[in-house]
Amino acid sequence: MSNSTTTAFGIRVFLVGVILSFLAGCAPEQKAVELYVDAAMLSELNEDEQAIQKLDSAVRLNNRFSLAYSLRGDIYQKVKSYEKSATSYEKATKLNPWSFRDYFNLGRVYQIMEKFAKAVDAYGKACELEPNHLEAHVNAAKCSFQIKDFNRALVYGQQAERIDPNVSEIQKLLGDIYETQKDYDRAIASYKRALEIDSDNPEIMISLAVAYLRTGKNEPAKELLTSAIELRPDNNTAYQYLGYCYLRLREQAVESYKLALQKDSNTPEIETSLTEYLDKAIKNYSRAIEINSKDWEAFRGLGVAYMLKAIDSKDDALKAKAIEQWRLSLDIKPDQPRRERLLDLIKKYSQK
Repeated sequence: MSNSTTTAFGIRVFLVGVILSFLAGCAPEQKAVELYVDAAMLSELNEDEQAIQKLDSAVRLNNRFSLAYSLRGDIYQKVKSYEKSATSYEKATKLNPWSFRDYFNLGRVYQIMEKFAKAVDAYGKACELEPNHLEAHVNAAKCSFQIKDFNRALVYGQQAERIDPNVSEIQKLLGDIYETQKDYDRAIASYKRALEIDSDNPEIMISLAVAYLRTGKNEPAKELLTSAIELRPDNNTAYQYLGYCYLRLREQAVESYKLALQKDSNTPEIETSLTEYLDKAIKNYSRAIEINSKDWEAFRGLGVAYMLKAIDSKDDALKAKAIEQWRLSLDIKPDQPRRERLLDLIKKYSQK
């Protein structure tokens, strides 16, 4: 038996001893406590089914025995019977509304079941009971984010940051929240802080790169995405965004060329470098699709890259290939954003 298990069991035994001292002479309640002790011991021995039977008998004798419901929640959680675990913790919290532990575990079980709204409520109560508990605030923020309650997520996330500002998970989460609110400067600051703490995390690199792309910082985005791919060569998201990054770099190069041409009409052509950007975009989008054949965004981006190259080279075969990628994208996700725009492009270029 581990030290933590021994400690937990010791606490239970102590609590039961206290309860027994108050129940001397109360036969049903005393019997319920004895059943609880038996159940705790059986649970330590992984005799979970027998332990549950003991606890069921205990709550029949005393239906206000909060510790019995709490232990039953623990056991059901351990055996992954999450609905029954949640029901038990709900009962425990009603009987003992000051139990941080039961509210926290109730939140965890609801989070596992992806009942995020209920998880937020449970974690929120746990946070009220223990305002400096880091994990309760982090989980409350995560679950709030899942239900798109970004203001609430920000409150819990910022409190978690005050408790411990040196946790990369918290900084990454805050970056994600700021990103949804289009507060890109703060998102970038949070992602940078997360990367300072966890410098080899490709997920943070990708998130920071996307925030850079949103603000037109294409070169640093390219560097981060390239680093993410070096660390995790099978990450299709990194390839997809790197493909998009090369399209943005091509667009940036075109704009720079136009400005240069306005100043000097003798500026040489830059077709070669523009083609290189498109070739790299095609290569990265294609690699993203190799890794995940259901990546509709990569198909859509690949279609854009082929179409731009087709227009530059007046190549009808490339144009047909672009239209094929767009159709594949729509097959995978028919209700995608800007669907009508894509359909218009398919119609427009199919007629030429």
